[in-house]
Amino acid sequence: MEQKFRVVKRSIDARQKQLKVHLTVLTDEHGAPLPKDAPIPLYEPPHFQDVHNVEHSVAIIGAGPAGLFAALTLIEKGVKPIIYERGKEVAERKKDIATLNRNQGLNAESNYCFGEGGAGTFSDGKLFSRSKKRGNMQRVMELFHHFGGDDRLLYEAHAHIGSDKLPTIIRRMRECIIEHGGEIHFSTCVDESLFRNLIANSQYPIGGTPSNSPLGRPLLGVILAIGHSAHDTYHMLHANGVALATKGFAMGVRAEHPQALINKLMYHDPSPELIRLVGNASYSLVTQVQGRGVYSFCMCPGGHIVPAGSALNSCVVNGMSASHRNSPFANSGMVVEIRPEDLVGVVQEFRSSGVQKLSGSGVQECKLKGLAFQQYLEQLAYQHGGEPSLAPAQRLRDFVEGKASKSLPACSYLPGMVSSRMDQWLPEHIGKRLQQGFRDFDRKYRGFLTNEAVILGVESRSSSAVRLPRDPETLQSISTPHLYPCGEGAGYAGGITSSALDGINVALKIAEQLPSTH
Repeated sequence: MEQKFRVVKRSIDARQKQLKVHLTVLTDEHGAPLPKDAPIPLYEPPHFQDVHNVEHSVAIIGAGPAGLFAALTLIEKGVKPIIYERGKEVAERKKDIATLNRNQGLNAESNYCFGEGGAGTFSDGKLFSRSKKRGNMQRVMELFHHFGGDDRLLYEAHAHIGSDKLPTIIRRMRECIIEHGGEIHFSTCVDESLFRNLIANSQYPIGGTPSNSPLGRPLLGVILAIGHSAHDTYHMLHANGVALATKGFAMGVRAEHPQALINKLMYHDPSPELIRLVGNASYSLVTQVQGRGVYSFCMCPGGHIVPAGSALNSCVVNGMSASHRNSPFANSGMVVEIRPEDLVGVVQEFRSSGVQKLSGSGVQECKLKGLAFQQYLEQLAYQHGGEPSLAPAQRLRDFVEGKASKSLPACSYLPGMVSSRMDQWLPEHIGKRLQQGFRDFDRKYRGFLTNEAVILGVESRSSSAVRLPRDPETLQSISTPHLYPCGEGAGYAGGITSSALDGINVALKIAEQLPSTH
């Protein structure tokens, strides 16, 4: 049935055999549904100020969702944001990603992880968060809508922009920031020298003599919104005395099934008409194996698997979907929980494995061993794949049963695959748990464990392996005054929306410093 009324909330319940679509609709004062073309319930539109010549500025390291939403919020508060982004703007970034997809090499500074908009720009654009943190998540959706997202962002339970549309929205955000007086410096990786200058600059009192400050003007603070893949920046922060701590994260593989099979498992006996109305099916799976969680992550119905590494001689995969989600494939990360205590002694073990020497200072300290573990697994996947971006792969049932895959099924991963005994080289505490996890998932959805499906390695960037501890009241680093760790890279978010929300919250906290007469 075609929608005839204004929907304000929509969700799909596929837990029972009978599929249910739950709708909340806008009504008039008598309870009658308003028509489809009725105005969307009003929300407060953003009020951006001209900050070209204001006294107050904030430096932002990173132009992902945390950095961009922090910048937009600062402009609303009359503060000038100055953004430093190691990657390129979206149009140039697209070219580097196209080269990567053709298996013609990686630009370590411009890829699926680094560049304008962050990792989410070209890896799906799902706007769903399990975060329970306080904040106005609806405001995040409203800002995405303001910059070009369609109405569904305001009512879908699992909103999705799509990697084909999100770059345009990100570009419009950048244009707004610059138009109102903010600055964005692309291809500018914040090294030790610039970082020290930014921190020193934030020590100068507002109203002081700008010519005496290292960068010509004082700052209210420095927002650190680097994302979860800037391993070199973590090492630089560690070397400069910024407090870091290890945190739990997860790693595993990416599994891909035919979308028609997932539709059948989730919707039971779907008709083409049903798929047209509700879209391709997704799933969310979780189980416990030997005291650790095994679960699906970043599920992409009608999507593609992409090469998501940010370093040479490593292999990382991720998933994305365009807005229509009409690919014949469905993929999801399948990961195993890694706790800090699982990392004890890992550096010595890795160095004896034949993988190239782990780089950076501090890997002997537990706080950075999670990064070392990620690096180890990514290099191991590269060894079992092929240059420059061929991914090791194995049919799903073969992986669970410990068999070599003599051939591989069709797959959405454009650079290509190499058949590999992933069951033999994945670390045992990951591989064995994944094998049992897939058995458990098959008991829930009979037919999920099939050789029509394929797994690719490795899914290692599901979240940051490091947290930058901050004071819960001021949101400043516990070691470095005026430094505001923010978003997924700081360990306080887990995706686009929660990162954006954290950016908003940090910006609002900084704005509290402004004089009350401002």
